[in-house]
Amino acid sequence: MIAEEFSDWEESRRRIDLLGIDRDANLVVIELKRTEDGGHMELQAIRYAAMVSTLTFGKVVEVYADHLRRLGRDTDARASLLEFLGWEEEDEESFGQEVRVVLASAEFSKELTTAVLWLNEHGLDIRCVRMRPYLPGEGRRILVDVQQVIPLPETAAYQVRVREKEQESRRERAERHEIRRRFWHGLLAHAAAKTPLHGDISPGDAGWISTGAGMRGLTFNYVIGKGSGRVELYVDRGADEGEANKRIFDRLLNRKGEIEAVFGGDLAWQRLDSRRSCRIAYTVDVGGWRSDESRWPEVQEAMIDGMIRLERALRPHITGLRSEAV
Repeated sequence: MIAEEFSDWEESRRRIDLLGIDRDANLVVIELKRTEDGGHMELQAIRYAAMVSTLTFGKVVEVYADHLRRLGRDTDARASLLEFLGWEEEDEESFGQEVRVVLASAEFSKELTTAVLWLNEHGLDIRCVRMRPYLPGEGRRILVDVQQVIPLPETAAYQVRVREKEQESRRERAERHEIRRRFWHGLLAHAAAKTPLHGDISPGDAGWISTGAGMRGLTFNYVIGKGSGRVELYVDRGADEGEANKRIFDRLLNRKGEIEAVFGGDLAWQRLDSRRSCRIAYTVDVGGWRSDESRWPEVQEAMIDGMIRLERALRPHITGLRSEAV
């Protein structure tokens, strides 16, 4: 424990009942309630967790030193914390990566436990501890029955592993989105000097960017994977339009030889009979978004070149389909 009734912040009179730190250098907010249902302590604790999440190791040393003085203990706060954490010296980058929450009450309402379970599923670490006092008899000491009810002790380790896996998955997803956004930014910048086709598109974080091909349900797409890219004409006019999609694809397929001659190579003609959509695609195998960024210009140039040739080969036939009202 590094503080009792902690309130060392500006513009707030709120106090954390107990503030602690665990062996992994995470701060721990502990809220105590005497009510029979816990009240709204989970909301209170989340607010407190957010407020202390910015505390640095240096600030925690100050807080702990003040706590020790109030207790009348002549202890070096910094040395005591380093010893507890097993550190030779302070490490601000590893300090306070998470804030854990412990809620202690005589009982918890269904609304509170439901909220805590949902929050834990979304990456928070909140524990509910039931504390019930008993007086065995006159003149005897009060006994307190302490039980952790969320997560149940027998499932706690499993839930920690699940939460860690989900957190790692979210980190990887955020990283993937950021990398792809940078890739698309570079591709669109290079493409702008060569073709107006995707000129009005902003870089996103999905695995594809698309623009209309001049006919409802037809789009020219850039698609990027970990190790390869693809350019395609995608045909999907929406729900209940499967037959129309196949009819458009078949009309283009009938002109395969002419289209591939203009394109300058083979295309993948994917009718996708188990799905309502279809595609005509060209794969770029020189790399993907997981490739070293120094290779991205090569990948982007190959995709842009493929898109220019694909549009040139297909545009007259799409125009013909539109005039025929296929």
